[in-house]
Amino acid sequence: MFEEIRGDHGTDWEPMTKVAQLLGVSTAETVRKWVRRAQVDEGARPGVTSEESAEVKRLKRENAELRRANSILKAAAAFFRAELDRPSR
Repeated sequence: MFEEIRGDHGTDWEPMTKVAQLLGVSTAETVRKWVRRAQVDEGARPGVTSEESAEVKRLKRENAELRRANSILKAAAAFFRAELDRPSR
């Protein structure tokens, strides 16, 4: 919608306000964010795409999960090491 209306106005803010009114969005700032995100995703604007951002979030979650698993394994190894070091009766 923004791209269709854009040519009729001098600035980007005017068509964003019009689109916000047409969609019933409370503020044109929301539409501005949507437009900028779409421009980044299309490659028309520099920035991190939605896909790249989602991948980074996924990798951070995976990294945190692996760190927790590693911590558990270290604790288990320490426990069993202590068990093996005890003199048997």
